[in-house]
Amino acid sequence: MKKLSNKLAAMMVAAALGTTASLPLHVLQAEAASIPLAAQDIEQATQVLSELRVMQGYQDGTMGITSPITRAELAKMLVLAFGLESKGETEPSFTDVNPNAWYEPYAAELVAQDIMQAPDGRFDPRGTVSHAELVQMVSKALKRDVKSVDYWAQRFYSVEGHTTRGQAAYLISVAHEAIPSENAKITSVHSLNAITLIVTFDAPLTTDNEAFAKAKEDFKFNNGLELTNMPRLKTGSISTYIVPTAVQKPGASYTLTYKGKPAGTFTGKSTKLDMTEARQVAQDTFELEALKENGVVDYGYVISAYSGGRGANAFVLDENNSADGKVYQIISSGQAREVTITPAGGQPIVAKYVPFTQSTDGKQEPKFRLPEGQTLTPGVTYTVTSDWAQIANPSFVAESYAPLNIIEAEAISDSSVAITLSEDPGDELFSGRSVELIDAEGGKQVATYKYSSRKGAVGIFDLTQEGKLKPGTTYTIKPIGEWAVETTAVLTVK
Repeated sequence: MKKLSNKLAAMMVAAALGTTASLPLHVLQAEAASIPLAAQDIEQATQVLSELRVMQGYQDGTMGITSPITRAELAKMLVLAFGLESKGETEPSFTDVNPNAWYEPYAAELVAQDIMQAPDGRFDPRGTVSHAELVQMVSKALKRDVKSVDYWAQRFYSVEGHTTRGQAAYLISVAHEAIPSENAKITSVHSLNAITLIVTFDAPLTTDNEAFAKAKEDFKFNNGLELTNMPRLKTGSISTYIVPTAVQKPGASYTLTYKGKPAGTFTGKSTKLDMTEARQVAQDTFELEALKENGVVDYGYVISAYSGGRGANAFVLDENNSADGKVYQIISSGQAREVTITPAGGQPIVAKYVPFTQSTDGKQEPKFRLPEGQTLTPGVTYTVTSDWAQIANPSFVAESYAPLNIIEAEAISDSSVAITLSEDPGDELFSGRSVELIDAEGGKQVATYKYSSRKGAVGIFDLTQEGKLKPGTTYTIKPIGEWAVETTAVLTVK
């Protein structure tokens, strides 16, 4: 939207919020003294935002921090604080806003970006803002999860509360510190457990810098240590990351460089994650259970990226990795993890982590699978050991698990098939599985399970090697491996 950028220069000085000059510190202190909760934080926030020309005082020289903030005032603060000028793709029209009003370009920008709403064209510029609305707006403006922003707002938040200018300034100033930066630098690094680092930056990473391929280029260690998956921003933190690594050597001194520059040293931890039990879940797959009540939490429940989809399981750990008086160990990403499973009287077998199974169905139970073609022998006792997990009950007697039947297949696109089993396999046990589609002429195509697509007994399988289904063709569905029974399930593409 160009309208805002065209108007901005002319309106910065004439804005109804008054002068853009920073107010004297003693004025801020005098006003902040009337706020019993976090007065010093509000004082600092208003001063910072004033210096950034995001928040201006009134013509009488006050900042009005105890006054309710209007939607018009908040719109301007959000646009300026988060650099939202000219980002909207549409130009909304209002029934209650003068086109020449100082706040019109800000209101239009936020409505166009769905940060604020104007039902039936009514923006309600003089309307007040609840604490819940403020949290939602800041979350959208920052593009950060709501749970983190809500956590920052807890110093003043109440369900029925309406936002003051001081409260808005405080939350926006905190969120402003959480704007991602391409030039973020590491300020501290330490080992949390044998496979996890806690790394704090001076600003959050950009999405591009968080991506695994890029992060693996940027994070370099000595002593053979490697990053095993992308760094994940902790929920509620400004710029602290959970960073998964290969298994560290206990007591070893490691040096980390980030983007080619020295970023700190740390000592490898011997701390193993406390898992309660190993148990079989399929003819070739077993799981390791970890319990939150024992002080172990999967990283999926405490990272910003997943907080919106984890429901009541999502929560915030403070800088000491504690919540509600309990300190937690964190299971970082299972990517590339391995454990050893040994049959009684037999040779050890390396089992690899089954992707996207470490925290599904509200449980912390990462799955591990034997090498292709191998199965657990019923009646044999197996013991699981690991260099990164301490398992309280590591042994189980294998049972016979009957493969499930494929009872239905449906084309949902020219490259994807929905496969229905005779019952729900549970906990993403579709993961890592494949099927073969055979046409009447004997032509074959392979489809592999799409991670996290399971809905009960149904999972989505995508054709490999850019394969396409042929209209008017009937395919017989055959499982690859013994995870399901070959049946007469057929797929006719319309």
